[in-house]
Amino acid sequence: MSSTGNTPEETAPYGGGTSGAGPAIRKVRTHHLAQMKARGEKVTMLTSYDMYTARIFDEAGIDVLLVGDSASNNVFGNETSLPVTVDELIPLTRAVARSARRAMVLGDLPFGSYQASPEQAYLTASRFMKEGLAHAVKLEGGVELAPTIKKLVDGGVPVCAHIGFTPQSEHALGGYRVQGRGDAAEKVKADARAVAEAGAFAVVMEMVPGDIAAEISKELPIVTIGIGAGSGCDGQVLVWTDAMGIRGPEDGKLPRFVKTFADVRTQLLEGARSYAAEVKDGSFPAAEHTF
Repeated sequence: MSSTGNTPEETAPYGGGTSGAGPAIRKVRTHHLAQMKARGEKVTMLTSYDMYTARIFDEAGIDVLLVGDSASNNVFGNETSLPVTVDELIPLTRAVARSARRAMVLGDLPFGSYQASPEQAYLTASRFMKEGLAHAVKLEGGVELAPTIKKLVDGGVPVCAHIGFTPQSEHALGGYRVQGRGDAAEKVKADARAVAEAGAFAVVMEMVPGDIAAEISKELPIVTIGIGAGSGCDGQVLVWTDAMGIRGPEDGKLPRFVKTFADVRTQLLEGARSYAAEVKDGSFPAAEHTF
């Protein structure tokens, strides 16, 4: 667990309820992430969409839990992230926020909920923070989204930007393609500078060449989080179902940048088969399971 955890949180000045039993724990805030960057300490981020993964990842010391629009194709069964709605993501965000004691909870603004105007973005972000209890929000875009980021930050909403390959723009980008190679590197650098200057506290860089991402990470004063952007970033994020081996053969190949750290699918499959077999042969429930 990083050094931002297991120390008491400052007492809330206006009182308020408690989020659960046990001693107070300092929640990860934006300034803690900045301090981690200054110390050269890597930031850890995983997606989470429910109370149990939130509790487990929080206990493991993950710094940021992203309730990603990736719930679209990891919870709701869609092929891409595009169909998921604000109304679908807010209950997931609320479940994660209620369950994590230490980690920052980052709500992902879905496609169509913020691109129309800074005002639309603020209304959406405020819902994520009021109804979803998110601590911050994430949105995709660089230079063109700088005014929106500034609007949110000026209104008290911490923002994590997302540049490079932006999944919500997959059709405009021609599919899942690395961004920032050759002459296109200058655009990624310009996007990174723009979101930092607009007030974002962090930026996710997806499918960006490692040398470009490392250069940006050294230049920017804010935290950089890589996904398919090499080890030179200040931290890393993965979709938890990829990282923990939930995908099956029918779900297609994992992206090149994913490493599988566990084989949860096999354990669930074996457990479900054992349960089915014992129900079928009558050995469950046994006497000890019966009132």
